[in-house]
Amino acid sequence: MKKSAMILAAGLGLRMRPLTNTTPKPLIPVKGKTMLQRAYEHLKTIDVGPIVVNAHYLPDKIVAHVQELDPDIMISPEEVLLETAGGIKKALPLLGEGAFFTLNGDTVWTGSESLKTMESIWDPVTMDALLLLVPKENAHGYDGKGDFFLDLKGRLRRPQNGERAPYVYMGVQLTHSPLFDRAPEGPLSLNVLWNRALEKGRLFGLLHKGRWFHISTPKDLERFNKNEN
Repeated sequence: MKKSAMILAAGLGLRMRPLTNTTPKPLIPVKGKTMLQRAYEHLKTIDVGPIVVNAHYLPDKIVAHVQELDPDIMISPEEVLLETAGGIKKALPLLGEGAFFTLNGDTVWTGSESLKTMESIWDPVTMDALLLLVPKENAHGYDGKGDFFLDLKGRLRRPQNGERAPYVYMGVQLTHSPLFDRAPEGPLSLNVLWNRALEKGRLFGLLHKGRWFHISTPKDLERFNKNEN
């Protein structure tokens, strides 16, 4: 079945101020392309549709940019910022039946091939979500403790007791509506739903072979524009 997709573009981008005082973070140019456009171009390498983009902060600018990219993209407006899971849950009626991708609209990464690999290994019987992960050595500009461990069957676990996990979630997942069953209304983080899936052994990961760039502040952006081709 053809996958639908959602690009998350509703955040405030507080750490990117002052650039985000007048521009949503997904619309900040990186090497001549907005981060939202980069997410869209990744999706267009696979047979995907419909595509939904959510909007909250400076929504008129998001809408105008989306219309330039693809007039068929649907907008899911958020009067109240719903966070990651809340925003996706609100958009479920637009995403249709079956599995769908979600991509953060404010990240930069290389290697669209991983989306096809995710499609090939997706199993709705055993999985609630399949997350795309990058080894910390390929997470440029990232200095955190990591997000997950990955076992031989692809199941994930969180670090515990001060562990430093080897893999970082890079803002790309393949999931379906059962992940959002019984999710409360209103603002909600995906981490809450992922933790439920973890408890049931239904949260899986795939290692990305490309690179991922942590661009959270103006200094990160300046570093990337200076050093990356």
